[in-house]
Amino acid sequence: MANLSVSVILIVKNGAEHIADALESVHQSTIQPLEVLVVDGGSTDDTVSIAQGYPTVRVVEQQSTGIPNAYNEGIAAARGDLIAFISHDDQWLPGKLDAQVPFMEARPELLLSVTHIQHYMEEGVERPAHIRPELLEKPVPGFLMETLLARPEVFDRVGGFNADFAVSEDTDWYARVKDAGIEIGVLPETFTRKRVHGGNASMTNPDLSKLLLKAMRASIQRKRAAEEGS
Repeated sequence: MANLSVSVILIVKNGAEHIADALESVHQSTIQPLEVLVVDGGSTDDTVSIAQGYPTVRVVEQQSTGIPNAYNEGIAAARGDLIAFISHDDQWLPGKLDAQVPFMEARPELLLSVTHIQHYMEEGVERPAHIRPELLEKPVPGFLMETLLARPEVFDRVGGFNADFAVSEDTDWYARVKDAGIEIGVLPETFTRKRVHGGNASMTNPDLSKLLLKAMRASIQRKRAAEEGS
């Protein structure tokens, strides 16, 4: 059994349609999470009542607004030695924690790791322009929230999620990790399925391209500043 405990953070607003699938997938490992923090952004459907039906769930009422702040509130409330994340409309595959937790235990110097991820289209939904066709063909290394398992210290090192990013907050955060020279462990196995559907935040936000460009520019500026200071 693992010696390191895991807090799982799930942020949501009106996710009743899919949240049960996500929560059930979290428990498909021998290693069970210490807690699942459901950070609720004011749901008006059955999201909270569904979540409260799971014994490991602790519902946290979001005090701020926006996806980045929801993540930050979840991180602040987490009690585990490691922090994992899952979206309310995605699923972990069986054994994710059984593989990823020992991987982190064997590498105590490693602050974070990710698994591979498989994107898939929900039936009846057309592929959005920002989803490249090859993402649907085979698993890829998942530099996304749903694959992440991190020690809390990494958030002390690089900070939390930037509230300026309504979406693409994870792109900005991973860029800051890489720019800080922090190693990211990558497991070769696929342990996450990401559902692409009409309600994805990235699909419905018109500023997606603008925010991705902003994250890239910020990374370039950090690298230039580091070069000038060296």
